[in-house]
Amino acid sequence: MRIVSGYLKGRRFSPPKNFRARPTTDTARESLFNILANIIDFESVDILDLFSGTGAISFEFASRGANSVTLVEKNYHHYSFIRKCIDELELNEVIKPVKTDVFTYLDHVSDQQYDIIFADPPFDLKEFEKIVPAVLDRNLLKTDGIFILEHGPDKNFSDFANFNQQRKYGKVCFSFFGNKPEE
Repeated sequence: MRIVSGYLKGRRFSPPKNFRARPTTDTARESLFNILANIIDFESVDILDLFSGTGAISFEFASRGANSVTLVEKNYHHYSFIRKCIDELELNEVIKPVKTDVFTYLDHVSDQQYDIIFADPPFDLKEFEKIVPAVLDRNLLKTDGIFILEHGPDKNFSDFANFNQQRKYGKVCFSFFGNKPEE
């Protein structure tokens, strides 16, 4: 895997072969960040990355100069790999990793708001449909904030509150909620 843009562009990191996360592909990540580059100033945003897996999304935001990135991952092996990458990429000042369950984190975070919340849960997560209300009902997004949910093509969130659009890249879809990304 590689960081596709920013001051860390081209830096590679490789999860162990027995890693169980399904990382967002480089192509899908690059497409997502091209959309975001047209609507936000990366250097002024606070990010929440839920179900972080490899940490790739957090690394992309940090590489582009994000103000702060909080990432949440409960799997010990994934969290350890992310911590190792944060150290190697010297991102300790920007990225704050939290090792806990996403729903537990959302239940206890109350004094922080984010410009962008990104969630990439396992596609087979039983509570998948609960993620959108779990995020949007807690007032975690700033006024013009964006919530982005990565999911498979078998899911449709267009009937959910604050849904704006869906983008599809192969077997990966991104549903946007909140501030509408430009076409």
